[in-house]
Amino acid sequence: MNERTIVVLKGDQTGQELLDEALRVIDPSVTRCPVKFETFDLSLENRRATKNQVVHEAAARIVQTGLGIKAATITPGNPDDVGSPNALLRELVDGQVILRTGRRIPSIRPLAGVHAPIAVVRMAVDGEYNAKEWREGEGLDEMAYSTRRLSRRTCRAVAEFTFRYAKRNNAKVFGGPKYTVSPIYEGMFKEEMDAAHLRHPDVAYDPQLIDATYALLLETSGESLVIPALNRDGDNLSDLVMKMFGTIAGAESVIFSFDSDFEVKVALTEAPHGTAPSLQGKNIANPMAMILAGAAVLRYARTDAATRASRAIYESTLEAVQNGIRTTDLGGSASTSSFTDEVIRRVQGKLEVWDSLGQ
Repeated sequence: MNERTIVVLKGDQTGQELLDEALRVIDPSVTRCPVKFETFDLSLENRRATKNQVVHEAAARIVQTGLGIKAATITPGNPDDVGSPNALLRELVDGQVILRTGRRIPSIRPLAGVHAPIAVVRMAVDGEYNAKEWREGEGLDEMAYSTRRLSRRTCRAVAEFTFRYAKRNNAKVFGGPKYTVSPIYEGMFKEEMDAAHLRHPDVAYDPQLIDATYALLLETSGESLVIPALNRDGDNLSDLVMKMFGTIAGAESVIFSFDSDFEVKVALTEAPHGTAPSLQGKNIANPMAMILAGAAVLRYARTDAATRASRAIYESTLEAVQNGIRTTDLGGSASTSSFTDEVIRRVQGKLEVWDSLGQ
């Protein structure tokens, strides 16, 4: 069988503890999936020791294998320190899209009556996170400046992925940039969204300004939505959407790089939350998002065994919650490790039953 290599990026504090739990789930002894792991230490200590060289080495290997899974990492406050590896990784793997999908967690009551999945397709580069900033003047006359950039290539990648994803999931493309205030800058993104709709006329398209998008999310009628967004808009929006379904720890995050035909070339998965230092060593953090990140990286391995294992992990994770196995953030009493143990038990059971049924 064809063995795929998954690049594992170690992190910090609770982030690393949760990655360890996810790796237990996607281990070949559980999933029967022929994968191997190649590990790079992206902890703050090692990033400092290598002056971020380890980030460059890890990114190069991800580009080669096409698959990676990352733990949450510490971003030091000192601007002269090594900084966050996230933006650097996205640049080095040519990441253009971040996908985060809020989905109903069985037995957990969502906010505002949302039930169908809401996917946020966030621009992974450009915008405020790559802006040049400076100040001029003194006292109350001091002025702060920021120069942002936005490329048409990135806009087209986000727009094309949005419509393809919506088509695969029978969803409506909803929302968009505030191009009325920024017709030149954000208007470029709106142009690419409209052009993508012409290429995919069978996909429902309901463009809205970003502020209206926030408001209308609280009145959603329950249909599946895919929301395209600029970098910072998507960062804010995805956290809101996750929380609408119960917890930011309830879904995975995936960074994509594409080939010239906008097909996925690299998938780097992670949890959308941070390192949660207050939870470190207590065995109480919710591992759902990190486990689902493991399921997602298997999905993009694109082998029959990996696709099968991915589905088993998604189903087992959500079924465990539905059957009352929940960590404290979801009103339960399960520990981090006991929740993972239950997911592993269910995954192994599913794969055994599916084999018996010839599926």
